[in-house]
Amino acid sequence: MVVDALKVGLPVILPTDTVYGLCANASDEEAVERLYRLKGRTATQPTALLCASVESLWELVPDLADASARVAAELLPGPYTLIVTNPERRFEWLTGGRPNTLGVRVPVLPAAAAGVVAELRAVAATSANAPGDADPRRLEDVPEAIRAGCGAVLDGGELPGTPSTIVDLTGEEPEVIRVGATPAEETLARVRAAVTRAE
Repeated sequence: MVVDALKVGLPVILPTDTVYGLCANASDEEAVERLYRLKGRTATQPTALLCASVESLWELVPDLADASARVAAELLPGPYTLIVTNPERRFEWLTGGRPNTLGVRVPVLPAAAAGVVAELRAVAATSANAPGDADPRRLEDVPEAIRAGCGAVLDGGELPGTPSTIVDLTGEEPEVIRVGATPAEETLARVRAAVTRAE
């Protein structure tokens, strides 16, 4: 049912390794627009490409820079969102005001959610909360209006409740722009080690 909803362009709610996510078929621009309207998200805000596996990430974003690919191999799967260069402007409807960059995730998903995402290889994903509200740890924390607007909902029980750590890899130096499930110092140490090995 959840896969069917995604395939016909409806948003769904899925448990992730961090919080409940509002998700849509990443390859369907109209489906992503529905997600934005339901979330109350402005078109200039980016949304992550959440991939079923690192292999799926390579297939969908084959032009990852060498250093970014090394970092992705080091950190993923895991509770990270990596902002990478996007020279071919892939999934432009996910990039907000920065079409030359793309946020990518490969989480360790609960089994049922992993099976759903694997069917599509990737989904667009953002936290299933109203802008400014707390990240949803439980399904009942998701606003009723968002749940009602979804084609399907998958209950994964109580989740950690802390969002992914966001790392921007597009500048001269990697930068943690949101501290989430992992501390900034630990994250940057792993990133720098991966970049050093790539040189």
